[in-house]
Amino acid sequence: MPLSSPRRVKAALYISLAAILIAALSISAAPAPQQPPAGRNIPRTADGKPNFQGIWKANNKAAQDLLDMTSTPGKSVVEGNQIPYLPAAATKRQQNFTNRKAADPLEKCFMPGVPRIMYMNYPFNIFQTKDHIALTFEWSQVYRLVYLTGKPARTGGLEFWMGDSRGHWEGDTLVVDVTNNIDKTWFDASGNHHSEALKMTERYSMTDADTIQYEVTVHDPKVFSKDWKISMPLLRQKNMNRILEFQCQAEKEEANGDFERDTRTWYPKK
Repeated sequence: MPLSSPRRVKAALYISLAAILIAALSISAAPAPQQPPAGRNIPRTADGKPNFQGIWKANNKAAQDLLDMTSTPGKSVVEGNQIPYLPAAATKRQQNFTNRKAADPLEKCFMPGVPRIMYMNYPFNIFQTKDHIALTFEWSQVYRLVYLTGKPARTGGLEFWMGDSRGHWEGDTLVVDVTNNIDKTWFDASGNHHSEALKMTERYSMTDADTIQYEVTVHDPKVFSKDWKISMPLLRQKNMNRILEFQCQAEKEEANGDFERDTRTWYPKK
């Protein structure tokens, strides 16, 4: 039976209300627009990971003293500007500082260790593949190799001057666990030290194409009352296309007069 005019109007109204309701439900059920991912303007590798390749260097005085704030007024590279030493370790740190010219392993050209090598006043080059990241340093041709294969760190009491680095990705952040550290390296030239129980977690986050925010959390229950953190930017060195070579031992011997410079070559003293 055909609908009368009032019924047609009422039916049309119901249809219109139903259409509006369906549209409203569709809008509310639709996923919210996705925000562009953070760091979308940073360089990336073919597999989408941040591309850290290039030459980098820290611009501060942390290698001399982690608590020195003169290069960045009011801001220390140590979170809270305090290193939580246990009492005996604090005494040892003061002894190191007093005797730093003779006691600092770097004065004898031993390897700086991690993290000190990361903020010395020498640039370093990062090379990156899917399974490894290599860091080669201008200072005495020291290098680090970060394994991204998921293979665990070595066991059995082996200790390394540059530690044993195993990394993985957490989103766009490279996380590196550094273990098997020898106890003879210092954090800086002012005597800040650690034991063989040292374990570190580094985090590398590219904030823009020319800056890596570098953080390292320090864990050593034999020396510190709690974990503590170092944080600083690493800056891309755009004016360099390769790193040079600083040979610590040769420079030290020349400074001590163990060798005399010749116009052609080098000769030891008789």
